[in-house]
Amino acid sequence: MEKRDYYEVLGVAKTATLAEIKKAYREKALKYHPDRNPDNKEAEEKFKEAAEAYEVLSNEEKRARYDRMGHAGMSGFDAHSMNMDDIFAQFGSLFEDFGFGNFRGGFSSRSGHSVQRGSNIRIKVKLTLEEISKGVEKNIKVQKFVKCNTCNGSGAKNKDAIKTCTTCSGRGYTVRTQQSIFGHMQVQSECSACHGSGKIVTEKCSACSGNGVVKGEDITAIRIPAGVADGMQFSMRGKGNAAPNNGENGDLLILIQEEKHSLFERDGNNLYLEYYISFSQAALGDSVEIPTLEGKAKIKITSGTQPSTLLRLNGKGLPDIQGYGKGDLIVNINVWVPKSLTKEEKQLMEQIANSENFKPQPPKQASFFQRVKHFFE
Repeated sequence: MEKRDYYEVLGVAKTATLAEIKKAYREKALKYHPDRNPDNKEAEEKFKEAAEAYEVLSNEEKRARYDRMGHAGMSGFDAHSMNMDDIFAQFGSLFEDFGFGNFRGGFSSRSGHSVQRGSNIRIKVKLTLEEISKGVEKNIKVQKFVKCNTCNGSGAKNKDAIKTCTTCSGRGYTVRTQQSIFGHMQVQSECSACHGSGKIVTEKCSACSGNGVVKGEDITAIRIPAGVADGMQFSMRGKGNAAPNNGENGDLLILIQEEKHSLFERDGNNLYLEYYISFSQAALGDSVEIPTLEGKAKIKITSGTQPSTLLRLNGKGLPDIQGYGKGDLIVNINVWVPKSLTKEEKQLMEQIANSENFKPQPPKQASFFQRVKHFFE
């Protein structure tokens, strides 16, 4: 399903302030909240859609990247793949000023035991233009917290060292009645004694000190699609730090860093190449091979080629990350002028120096910048 524009989703202008964005998100979230729209799949999708739009537009860096690149630059977040508890946990604090302390519990008692979540890990992956051109899979060693093998993540010395919490009777939450904008409602809160697990560890595992996780490392295979750009971020769900008490793993956030190329410069999906030819090649014409990301390509130098002549090789740039074809390779032809001449070379140049053909005769044409602009139209 094609994603809608985030500003359209929240119903705000592209010049909207953070306060206006927050207000718009609150209104959408309250309108489409699942407890106000039970068994309504369309409302649930709109609720998730609003959360995704807010996650991007409320972040200055992500908003700037979205304004430049659209959805292509926002590969790291997709609320449609999240469950409701993820969204409540991430954005619930926005609703505390509405008269109820827990966005999730303020509407209803949703689920049973609270599941702890491991923290996310952010890594930077450096890519060459060659790798970006074809896409690449990399095996990355990640230092992180992993499940303790001794207690299998429970944090307990053994199975007999785990008891049911008496404060919440194993439910993981307590319930109280509270006044909200929807009237008297039951509010579910995490049990302070067992922190939502419903269990109490009486004797801790000695290997992990009762945390259920230990320091370790993991080799993660990361598949980077062709056409990515510097600054893009991707996420791999569940590949972050392990959580205590066999909770849900955090995510691995992958930030793309594009390495500078020795020959090519990038602008979007187009590539630029500075290529030098000799004076005789410019005057007489020639057929030359130039480098591309895929190897070599032949181009024809017509006789009388002038410095700063631009040649376009269609489809020799980078692929579009959304699959809309490939960019072009733009070649700027420069004429190399020798810095020193031998005695014989000077004599030859002096013989032709006064020839009419060697006197500058610039044609009447638009400026260089106008020509460049016209070239790309």
